Amino acid sequence: MRLARTLAAGTAVTAVVLTLGACGSADGGGDGDATIKIAYQKFGNFTQADELFKDVKAEYEKENPDVTIELVPIEASQNDYFTKLALMNRSPSTAPDLMYEDTFMIKSDVEAGYLLPMDDYLAEWEDWGQFVDQAKQAGLGDDGKTYGVPMGTDTRGLWFNKEVLAKAGLPEDWAPKTWDELLEAARAIKKADPEVIPLNVYSGKPMGEGATMQGFEMLLYGTGGTLYDTDASKWVVGSQEFVDSLDFIRTIYTEGLAPTPQQALDPNVGNTVSAEWLPQGKLGISLDGSWMPGTWLEEGTAPWPEWTEVMGTAAMPTQEGQEPGAVSMSGGWTMAIGAGSKNPDVAFDVLTHALDKENSLRFAIDNSQIAVRTDVAEEPSYSEANPTVPFFSDLVEVTNFRPATSDYAQISNAIQVAMESVMTGQQSPEEAAAVYDEAVIAQVGEENTTNG
Repeated sequence: MRLARTLAAGTAVTAVVLTLGACGSADGGGDGDATIKIAYQKFGNFTQADELFKDVKAEYEKENPDVTIELVPIEASQNDYFTKLALMNRSPSTAPDLMYEDTFMIKSDVEAGYLLPMDDYLAEWEDWGQFVDQAKQAGLGDDGKTYGVPMGTDTRGLWFNKEVLAKAGLPEDWAPKTWDELLEAARAIKKADPEVIPLNVYSGKPMGEGATMQGFEMLLYGTGGTLYDTDASKWVVGSQEFVDSLDFIRTIYTEGLAPTPQQALDPNVGNTVSAEWLPQGKLGISLDGSWMPGTWLEEGTAPWPEWTEVMGTAAMPTQEGQEPGAVSMSGGWTMAIGAGSKNPDVAFDVLTHALDKENSLRFAIDNSQIAVRTDVAEEPSYSEANPTVPFFSDLVEVTNFRPATSDYAQISNAIQVAMESVMTGQQSPEEAAAVYDEAVIAQVGEENTTNG
């Protein structure tokens, strides 16, 4: 599943985005032939990176016969991908020269010594100017240096099957204004057809960051709460908003408005949602990402020509409909150079080839990304390929970002534990929140927390 990523439609798309471009020769990489190892995720319906890098390998090796590109696709769910990539990075014999890196992992991987700063290379790369300053922030380490060049960004909202909603008496332009209205729609769907799953909100450890970011954080930031107090540089504990967010999870699972816990805790559930449940009318509403059409396009893993007619979109509302009225989360993935690369010059050159304008345009279209280069965002073929681009681009106006700290990954894991304990009925929202608070304090120290 892709989660794992613009202020408005048109050129404003570039205000929050992240990707790369340019190409050149492989000179400056040292004497003799060079081998560049690229590690990336290939899982379920997400095959776009694999297709991109296969083409890059063929193109680059043809232009540079002294360079061999070794592709290392890691077929694993998100959490397992991060684990396997970390294991690769711990040994010089397996560490990749280039890697597909989630933005939220950059600071912790810099701290672990896995990534190489690219500032000197980027200063000489003309295409770097295609990226707006805000977009470039995603690849920064705590030292202010750039360790990842973003490939794209995303937003999140509600996808719904119009045919399922119509059977429940809901309009084609359905747009809930509060959590209660969202829950009322889910209850109407269940009443109209008990065999249909009313609402999917990713939850639990198997879904990894998908559960944390587009499940829990979409709820938490809709309450007006936050995980991290940026002004105080402290993690928030004792938060009623945190409890309220867990209570929403409790509600949809105890009322049978969500998939069963067994279904929801399947690491492949994201693929099932996009390739089966939504197209087959087995799911009414899914809180999901802007990248969803990448599966349904002609080049996708589960082509669905009718999706533009059957599927609708709505913004995720705030808890009580309070300002700004809607909420979204944005993230993205980058390409990074391994700190132990023996040929960093060549590795950067391969990177610029992989993310030049042509390849960035292709990846943005195929993977339904919000474009992150101004020249890509302005291409007519980009906006024509996906009619939901304006909707998801507009959500950038209400989007939020994960805390950019090196300990976020551990906090994210604690959130997944809390969600899973609530969805399976092992703990109440209050109990799970208390356990979360204890885990945060143990991880960062009480002096680095503040009461919500």
